[in-house]
Amino acid sequence: MDDKRNLIIAVLLTGLILFGWPYIASTFFPTPAAVTAPAKAPASPAGATTADVAVGSPAAAEKTVPLADALKSSGRVRIETPKLRGSVNLEGAKIDDLVLLAHRTALPKNSPPERLFSPSGTKKAYFARFGWVGTGVTVPDDKSVWTPSASALTPSTPVTLSWTNPEGQKFDIVLSIDENYMISAKQRFTNAGTAPVEIASFALLSRTGKPADATTGGSIFTHIHIGPMGVFDGKPNYDWGYVDVDENAGSEVKFNTKGGWLGFTDKYWLGALIPDQKVPVATKFRASGDVYQAQFIPTRYTSVAPGAATDSTARLFAGAKEMAVLTDYSKKLGIPYLDYAIDWGWFWFIAIPFFWILHWLFGMFGNFGVAIIGLTIIVRGFMYPVAQKQFASMAQMRAVQPKMKALQERWKDDKPRLQQEMMKLYKDEKVNPLAGCLPVLLQIPIFFALYKILLLSIEMRHQPFVLWLKDLSAPDPLTPVNLFGLLPFDPPSFLAIGVLPILLGVTMWLMQKLNPQPMDEVQKQVFSIMPWFLMFIMAPFAAGLQLYWVMSNLVSIAQQKWLYSRHPILKEQMAKEAEAKAREKAKAST
Repeated sequence: MDDKRNLIIAVLLTGLILFGWPYIASTFFPTPAAVTAPAKAPASPAGATTADVAVGSPAAAEKTVPLADALKSSGRVRIETPKLRGSVNLEGAKIDDLVLLAHRTALPKNSPPERLFSPSGTKKAYFARFGWVGTGVTVPDDKSVWTPSASALTPSTPVTLSWTNPEGQKFDIVLSIDENYMISAKQRFTNAGTAPVEIASFALLSRTGKPADATTGGSIFTHIHIGPMGVFDGKPNYDWGYVDVDENAGSEVKFNTKGGWLGFTDKYWLGALIPDQKVPVATKFRASGDVYQAQFIPTRYTSVAPGAATDSTARLFAGAKEMAVLTDYSKKLGIPYLDYAIDWGWFWFIAIPFFWILHWLFGMFGNFGVAIIGLTIIVRGFMYPVAQKQFASMAQMRAVQPKMKALQERWKDDKPRLQQEMMKLYKDEKVNPLAGCLPVLLQIPIFFALYKILLLSIEMRHQPFVLWLKDLSAPDPLTPVNLFGLLPFDPPSFLAIGVLPILLGVTMWLMQKLNPQPMDEVQKQVFSIMPWFLMFIMAPFAAGLQLYWVMSNLVSIAQQKWLYSRHPILKEQMAKEAEAKAREKAKAST
């Protein structure tokens, strides 16, 4: 009874670690430097701050407009770069038309490029706007029509958008773009009036609706942050999802910060507003119906005398979360934690180095599957000393198994005495039955780190390996349930067990055959079904993660075979055990 109870406890603890670790990590070990509550605006003289000024009123979308019609409804400035194509809407000076040329919507080569931004009024409206608020001055709004200095915005040709109010005061937005995903906006105001004015520039992102994979709660399958995110006073913040903003008082979440950024992070894409890193700003996430905004504005107005001018520079990141690009921006532009838009999780210290190793191997071999195999060999090589300790523990357990069996026979009717005798045996033989668990415990953070890498890395999206594996970021599509595609139907997801998950189950079963078998029959039965249970559990995961686990099992089997070859006594022990089992089976059949 005690053995069964211990087995049940062990299985429950294993399940808790496997499926509950994301919850435990987020609750008891939060991401370092996470902000836990919005900052309050500091007290200041009346009229001096802008923290409570509305810079845009999100409203629920009315009747949707077809994308093609929306793009034709107003004048536009083309955007043309190696990675982006789109346009700037001259009505409201909105950047509301962007597609990512390096990333397709689906696997086929003729699939259209991924669309990030769409104009207001369309089904998935998503855009950025730069503007002003002020007192004693007429400022442009989202209906103002701007005059461009050129017809196309490219890395070599900036464009200035100009608008003059009825009093003759001029507003300019100088847009420039690089060859990746960063747009700079220099906002300049010239006071041509006869009286000083108080003015402040702002920037906002607005999107209609949530992404299909928006964060709705943590689990082993969905524990990634998709939604509002920012870095405030040098602290990455993943605390607010779309639902949290909806439910917060007034549907607003406010932070004051100096430096950092804010925006919306999707699984693979990012829209981020980046203020001047030296200017204190008030930031805000807002919600109205199914429209969400992220915005920033300086905490104080700037006083501009007659005949004088003022300017400020902000940036907009709009593109794919390519790790090398994000890291480069963080270093060269001094944007803190822009690469943390990728939610690496609690095991970031493992995930980030592993990513760079994968990235390097991919550059060397040109095949992400081969890179994963290379990473597997590196990881297993790094853990070889631990594997040796596990093997030594396994060898000791094999050596004392005959004595353990004798104790079980002798004290089968006295469980407390049996436990005492077994503990004495472990002590006399210097055997630690828990030593073999160390490699498993070390594999848990490695597994979750790799899970994050293979789930979130856009570098692996749509990357093939060999034969039928055309996308390592998706589950293995080939399953024997429909005779590997010969039968014209798609099996339900819980039955769609691909080739790699099957190989995972087989290799785990082979590994079990090399390990000492539990003495208790119930334990034997439970451990015998674990490989096939995990085969079903792993089936929905990315094929890249399945490939890693299969290769890890194969390397472990090879290591154990080699270690057995160096210890002939253990090999003889295994042969004796197999012979004894055969005799027991023959005896049972007669």
